[in-house]
Amino acid sequence: MENMVPMDSAEKRLNELGYKQELRRQMTLFKTLAISFSTMTLFTGITPLYGSSLRYAGPAPLVWGWIVVSFFTWFVGLAMAEICSSFPTTGSLYFWAAHLSGPKWGPLASWCCAWLETIGLIAGIGTQAYAGSQTLQSIILLCTGTHKNGGYFAPRWLFLCMYVGLTLIWAALNTFALEVIAFIDIISLWWQVIGGLVIVIMLPLVSLTRQPASYVFTAFETAPEATGVSSTAYAAIMSVLVSQYSLYGYDAAAHLTEETKGADKNGPIAILSSIGIISVFGWAYILALTFSIQDPAYLYDTSNETAGAFVPAQILYDAFHGRYHSSAGAIVFLFIIWGSFFFGGLSITTSAARVVSRIMIFSIKITHGRLVQNSSMRITEKLCNFGGYKHKRDSK
Repeated sequence: MENMVPMDSAEKRLNELGYKQELRRQMTLFKTLAISFSTMTLFTGITPLYGSSLRYAGPAPLVWGWIVVSFFTWFVGLAMAEICSSFPTTGSLYFWAAHLSGPKWGPLASWCCAWLETIGLIAGIGTQAYAGSQTLQSIILLCTGTHKNGGYFAPRWLFLCMYVGLTLIWAALNTFALEVIAFIDIISLWWQVIGGLVIVIMLPLVSLTRQPASYVFTAFETAPEATGVSSTAYAAIMSVLVSQYSLYGYDAAAHLTEETKGADKNGPIAILSSIGIISVFGWAYILALTFSIQDPAYLYDTSNETAGAFVPAQILYDAFHGRYHSSAGAIVFLFIIWGSFFFGGLSITTSAARVVSRIMIFSIKITHGRLVQNSSMRITEKLCNFGGYKHKRDSK
């Protein structure tokens, strides 16, 4: 009795809620932060949508849109952190929805939340794989020459193979223990922080010319002939979508709370820290790309060095080729960005696996207006008692 290990504060909180600890707590704050940060990722939201967002309404909505979206994201993050500290469960969002919506609407709210989140995470895996393949396509093109010099531009079938290959690699890696994934995500955290600093600082310095601040912060330029959008308000909204897409994934820390030590404190810290880091680095990355543009119109020219297929790749190429007459630096920077896609896709797959497994293990059925426990699903009974239900079992 004297050698008993003190109960973890989060496990104690679960016991107070009538929830039995199911998983082993082996994740530290730094590991949970690494997975959460890697799910948000620094480059993966901005890089694939930067070109289209810039085309819709120019740099001003793109630059200031990030500030606006970051501001409101903080409110969502603060609310999520507070709930996470009170309900440090792996079920996270749909568990919270079930409890906070009350007995009447809890089952429906939980069901909708769980499946919407599942769809979003699965779609997130697809977008990471697509953007990663797109970056790899540009790397291959610049390594074999350029579009102008007969470089190899991967055709659709090869692009599809790269896409499928990435998803299979992520799935295979997620069969390993969570500690292995956490270790990889620690590498991801430093990869993106150090790589992000290098790109944000070096890219504007390498560029022969830089756009004036008036262009970066005030230029509003629509291109209805290219985008098909004639409404300036709608074009501005479409331009801000890059920020909406990038500032997500911080809930990954919530999915890991039942596996995190002191999750009632460390879960919220990981959520807010991820938002803070991405908010600052993301804006710096957007500014670095925008200031380094040499010729805005040339970025979308299908006869340029990157075939007009990937605007950030053309910005990197123009900067390094303009100063050093070589694409080597652009290739290195693209590889850093591709690594971010790889790590990000792995982390999103980890989050998706947690959500889907919980839905499968602890599926919720609505029968006669109340939750019914499946044969091996103790969590549902706990949730029913939570919401004021009296769950009855047939006794034989």
